[in-house]
Amino acid sequence: MARSLRDRPNAPDLLWLGGHRGLETSLVRSAGIPVRRLALRSLRTVDVSIHAVLDPARLAVSIPQAAAILAKERPAAIFTTGGYVAVPTLLAAAPLRIPVVLWDGNVVPGRAVRMTARLAQSIAVSHEATGRALARAGTRWYVTGTPIRDVAAIDRAEARRRLNLPDDGRVMLIFGGSQAVRRFNGAVTAALPRLVERGHVLHVTGDEGYAPALAAKERLPANIRSLYRPYPFLRDEMLPALVSADLVVGRAGSSTLAEVTALGLPSVIVPYPHAAGHQAANADVLAATGAARLVADEAFDADALLAAADLLADDAALRRMADAALALGRPGAAAAVAELVLAAAERRPAPDPAVIERLSRGGGE
Repeated sequence: MARSLRDRPNAPDLLWLGGHRGLETSLVRSAGIPVRRLALRSLRTVDVSIHAVLDPARLAVSIPQAAAILAKERPAAIFTTGGYVAVPTLLAAAPLRIPVVLWDGNVVPGRAVRMTARLAQSIAVSHEATGRALARAGTRWYVTGTPIRDVAAIDRAEARRRLNLPDDGRVMLIFGGSQAVRRFNGAVTAALPRLVERGHVLHVTGDEGYAPALAAKERLPANIRSLYRPYPFLRDEMLPALVSADLVVGRAGSSTLAEVTALGLPSVIVPYPHAAGHQAANADVLAATGAARLVADEAFDADALLAAADLLADDAALRRMADAALALGRPGAAAAVAELVLAAAERRPAPDPAVIERLSRGGGE
């Protein structure tokens, strides 16, 4: 979103208002955006600990703190994803009449999102069901998709050259995200000798899983060892890995699904079973169109992974899944949401839904 706003001729100055937990401070500052932090933590505590007692006090302190920051900075508009940290900010923004644009990427909105949506003038969502759930009288809502990186920044041939992959080989990308990645790592390790028979395997292990993955690679016969590529993380190389892939095996986070559909990638999705079932609902959207196959978390093991990898040999199935994924893709989501934010900041009338739809699909204004 920040990149999209900065690319505009009338690019606004940006200020990030966040909390005291998570990666946001280091990530945002490295992107050159000034950061102000509230007393509360960025994520609400859900386990039994001292923080469960302290969080309500931090929230109470954060409301006047946010009011002071907003009164000083006088932002033209606020963009929020509606999480826990947004609650004091939007409560403080209401009496100052600062317009708010809220975006949510899950099919089923969380409790904090449902609360903060009442304070937004415009709502952007990735799914129509979310918009209907959050809609109220006087609030415009738009289906924009999930803002993602520019997936057209590199083509398949260049992506494979960058990763030293053959032009004509099959490639499977496996990543479990930061949540419960051990299940993915265990399945890969158990299936590895048979898995690399299907093609090249790019595997994001996380820090803890990287050394065991390297050891598993060394146990492979020398002539097929290069087919397995474990990585602790993929940062700058994540887009080349996605563009290179013929099949993705992963979780059902909003950004992951947005990128695989924007690229038209067949996928096998293993929804994270917790977090109020958000990922299962997200994944169902792709499965219903044939863009993805679903595997329950408890059923994902070496055999399930090998069954997923069998798709690499089925050209017709891959084409059908790719076409279905591409039909769902909204590669211009960031530009569409940026247009809503700038319209609010400039006090322009709400954009025409047809304009936002065209932008989200990757068309020009």
